[in-house]
Amino acid sequence: MIVDTSFGSDNHAGVHPRILDAIREANSGPAVAYGLDDFTATAVEKFREHFGKNADVYLVFNGTGANVISLATLARPFQAVICTEHAHINADECGAPENYSGCKLKTVHTPNGKLTVDDIGRQLAGRLDQHRVQPSVVSITQASELGTVYSAEEVREIAAFCHGHNLYLHMDGARICNAAASLGKGLGEISGQLGVDMLSFGGTKNGLLLGEAVVCFNPELSKHTLFIRKQAMQLASKMRFIAAQFTALLSDDLWLQNASQANRMAKLLEEKVKGIPGLAIVQPVQANAVFASLPRQAIDKLLKKYFFYTWDEDKNEVRWMTSFSTTEKDIENFAAAIRESCK
Repeated sequence: MIVDTSFGSDNHAGVHPRILDAIREANSGPAVAYGLDDFTATAVEKFREHFGKNADVYLVFNGTGANVISLATLARPFQAVICTEHAHINADECGAPENYSGCKLKTVHTPNGKLTVDDIGRQLAGRLDQHRVQPSVVSITQASELGTVYSAEEVREIAAFCHGHNLYLHMDGARICNAAASLGKGLGEISGQLGVDMLSFGGTKNGLLLGEAVVCFNPELSKHTLFIRKQAMQLASKMRFIAAQFTALLSDDLWLQNASQANRMAKLLEEKVKGIPGLAIVQPVQANAVFASLPRQAIDKLLKKYFFYTWDEDKNEVRWMTSFSTTEKDIENFAAAIRESCK
């Protein structure tokens, strides 16, 4: 489906021109395959500038691959991962984490897409009971699937609770750049420095053609990740073309510029649609997502011109996503269409 403007996902955006330039520059002569090249070495060093010199970095094709590899590294088949019911690993990965790692997902209902230490604590009953899966990992999503953002204090508190209860903390950071921009902090400041053990770092939603990364903050934990990545079919032969993109993204604050633009457009959309009769914003707009409820007939009218997802059919809730390439004109036009559809 080709549309002029999509608010369905930041995945619908094209590739940032600087990323395309980086791919083009990497396409010059031969390079050793499977990540044993200078481009990959440079990208890993760029990651370490943001996440610390001891971070282990594994480049992969996609977000599901990054999550699967992270969880397979941290959990054994008789163990469990605690996450929200809305988590991507639970709702949008076709059972891949459970199928590949063999572990079970223990889901928690949360109104805002975020876990608390109380939520986690309630999932720990039955530890050491041989009849039950044993919780090993907590997975949080930053920014969450409902567009909300964990504060640094919230992540630190969860990490401390996890480590005090012999649990690892994984962060699905498909939109970590948007979260960092929202919080006004660096990438490492909202992940590894707060006690996150393993991070799935997103690139595709923030301007890359393809490519995500697994970042481990404890090299002892990732001693087998190299082989898990290969078994999971996430080892790129021509890895230089993924690596070059990350070097560009993590240089000269491109990651921050892209994420900040997406966040600004979401806030602008919120401002433009507030007060429209019959429309309500149902989640705080903290990253690049706007969740709203509006009449069913209005949704149907809008879908004839714009692509977006109805998040909850029963409640007539929709999700509108913005990206680095969304413009103020796009927002003006979309807001006008929303206002017209609600008449």
